[in-house]
Amino acid sequence: MLEFVVNDYDTLAEAYTAENETSLLNAYYERPAMLALAGEVAGRRILDAGCGAGPLSAALRERGAIVTGIDASAGMLAQARKRLGEDADLRVADLADPLPLPDNTFDDVVASLVLHYLEDWGPTLAELRRVLKPGGRLLVSVEHPSAILLWQRESGAKPDYFATRERIEEWNMGGHTVPLRFWDRPLHAMTDAFTAAGFRILGLGEPAPVPEARKKFPELTGRPNFLAFLFFTLQR
Repeated sequence: MLEFVVNDYDTLAEAYTAENETSLLNAYYERPAMLALAGEVAGRRILDAGCGAGPLSAALRERGAIVTGIDASAGMLAQARKRLGEDADLRVADLADPLPLPDNTFDDVVASLVLHYLEDWGPTLAELRRVLKPGGRLLVSVEHPSAILLWQRESGAKPDYFATRERIEEWNMGGHTVPLRFWDRPLHAMTDAFTAAGFRILGLGEPAPVPEARKKFPELTGRPNFLAFLFFTLQR
């Protein structure tokens, strides 16, 4: 049994927020792709599930969306409130638990790099479907399974694409070291979970970083599937 606290984002909150603002992975890769996937959102009610410090919430709100943010970390939500203001609709909620939200509330749910913290997606996807209006969209970003295989090889772990398996990483930020637990799974396990929860997959993409990323990060190799993500647009 692990003797340390995993996924302690309260401790990392301030340093992670700063990192997220300018990192290749977040600022030049995943977040622009999620915004492109969302498209026109003016007037739409959106749940940012696992909103963290709120950068995606802020960008969606700037585009005219009405945003509610939830996150398991009170520390991250404190950072989000600094960004979004005291009147922002932000709530502490763990995606592994029933959500404190009514049925049929949101036009869209965005889940940005958060499902990989969950071993079992079934109850969470059922809850996200419950709070969506009929015909609503679930927009998801996840780590690409082939990128996980690359990580397994580089870390010395025995690669196993087909298994759903635990991965522990130690993140060092702001003078703190925090172990984070992820759950890796193959593509078919993801699609099976979505369809079992009653979603229909409308789109699947593997976006590249935005063009200016190559100027800021010349070490970017452009290898297929490296730092790549899968994006699902799902409809109830």
